[in-house]
Amino acid sequence: MRNIYVCCLIAFTFLNCQEDSTVEAEIAKVDVDFVVERFDLVFSKAQPQDLGQLKATFPFLFAKRIPDSVWINRMNDTLQQQLFQAVDKQFGDFKDARQELSRLFQHLKYYDKSFSMPRVVTLTNDVDYRYPVIVTDSLALLALDNYLGSDHEFYGNIPEYITANMTKDQLVVDLADEYGKRVIFPNEKKNFLEEMVFFGKALYFKDKVIPFKSDFEKMGYTQSQLEFAKVNENMIWTHFVQNEMLFSNDNSLVSRFIAEAPFSKFYMDIDNQTPGRLGQYVGWQIVRAYMNNNDVGLIELMETDPMEIFNKSNYKPSK
Repeated sequence: MRNIYVCCLIAFTFLNCQEDSTVEAEIAKVDVDFVVERFDLVFSKAQPQDLGQLKATFPFLFAKRIPDSVWINRMNDTLQQQLFQAVDKQFGDFKDARQELSRLFQHLKYYDKSFSMPRVVTLTNDVDYRYPVIVTDSLALLALDNYLGSDHEFYGNIPEYITANMTKDQLVVDLADEYGKRVIFPNEKKNFLEEMVFFGKALYFKDKVIPFKSDFEKMGYTQSQLEFAKVNENMIWTHFVQNEMLFSNDNSLVSRFIAEAPFSKFYMDIDNQTPGRLGQYVGWQIVRAYMNNNDVGLIELMETDPMEIFNKSNYKPSK
């Protein structure tokens, strides 16, 4: 019986790989036509007399309440010039990043028929790491000064668990995350389990639209942090169940296991060894289990009630 089970598992894995390869071949043919507009480069070379043209070309970047003098001072600010130079050194001609953006857009266009190509604009935002990318129906704004490298001198006052993901490899991951959150049906999250499944949907969305990224990159973990989550998945789930957390509406559970943090808070000796956001990781595995056991499309998944996902997932944590 064991041999039969192993053979069936191998066959199932082989068929899935074949199917994935076929889909990826189709996606590679999807046409995406876009230009990356380097506002950061243009502004770094601009003179005060160029301001009118800049405002006409990029009106969405210039708030009417901000006087021209602020922008002119910014042009002459030596710290801003250092920031522009750091971005240029990190991204160069933007060729590698553009290739990843192109692959992301191909996947978005394939899975979401309502997706339309955005106007892609790069800029700097004084390292406001809370908003490294902004997405609207027609725009994708990429603040490149948030991706200079985790140990960059400009990030000296930012916590390490945040700067760990301030690398150029995370740019397309953050953009995929923003697009995912735009298509997730905004269910009113009533309990901890629904919070986990919400973020599980966002992570599964990244499975499909940036499959060329590793799981630890999608999660924003190091390899060792991801390994910790995998090895301890059963322990984590057991802790949630035994402490009756799943259906609790205690907001502290979000800060302990969902929100960005240096580690998760079990209130145990093991805490300092844990990565943050382990609730997101468990939600990801629940959604993956649901998709493995149900014939559902990606966009349909985004609209499915979290409790339905959990109930039909047959989720069993890895041991």
